[in-house]
Amino acid sequence: MPALLLFAFVVLAPSARGVYYAFTDWDGLSRDFSFVGLGNFSDMLGDADARQAVWHTLLIAVAITVVQNAVGLALALGVNSAIRSRNLLRVFLFAPAVVTPIVTAYLWRNLLGPDGAVNSLLGAVGLDSWEQDWLGDPDLALWAVVGVVVWQFAGYSMVIFLAGLQSVPKEIHEAAAMDGAGPVRRFWSVTRPLLAPALTINLMLSIIGGIKLFDQVHALTGGGPGHATDTISTLIYKDAFTLGEFGYSIALAVVLTIIVAVASTGQYLLLSRNEKAAS
Repeated sequence: MPALLLFAFVVLAPSARGVYYAFTDWDGLSRDFSFVGLGNFSDMLGDADARQAVWHTLLIAVAITVVQNAVGLALALGVNSAIRSRNLLRVFLFAPAVVTPIVTAYLWRNLLGPDGAVNSLLGAVGLDSWEQDWLGDPDLALWAVVGVVVWQFAGYSMVIFLAGLQSVPKEIHEAAAMDGAGPVRRFWSVTRPLLAPALTINLMLSIIGGIKLFDQVHALTGGGPGHATDTISTLIYKDAFTLGEFGYSIALAVVLTIIVAVASTGQYLLLSRNEKAAS
């Protein structure tokens, strides 16, 4: 009971109060505000920036989920082999995940700048035509953000997959090999089904992290150029602390919460069903 009361005081009550403000025109400072009903949500439907931010959020989440887990699985398979440097490689590949995301983002902002190390390296090896304004081009900026996030957290996914790979009994692989199954067949028929729990965890973490992504976008592009990389989280920040539209920004936060809840719940139910089928 004491723990429940503390949780209600710290989490439930502020959340409920926040949801109430989503139906008002509160400016974040004044004690006087009016109840506007669904006005903020109807304004959201007519707001091109909000619709674009929702699309960018979903696009980033899907791209990060697919690429990060594909890279993480490939890395896990590599460092799970018998190479002598596997322990050192695990440390180096996981190291970016322990760095604060905002620090990583500022580092990559310098690397991806017009005169940054990436363009300098391309020019040094004779690939001048590949030089780009990676964060200033509306067609590239969103994918540059995805690339930075994948670079930082692919090692995190690798560790989870590696734990799953090391839990697969060697006897099963040996039996499959004796039956004539090659490496690809053994992975698809033996390893892949037994990796279902690790896959569920990785997909859940990456999809939720991608939907609520803020730090990297804010530090790398600030949502720009223009609104080319704005997500729901960056738009919430701008509307609340730049424009003073706290009621509208809280309504955006409510929509973000609903998206996270629906995506994570649906994904969990689907993956849990696949886990049961695999077992």
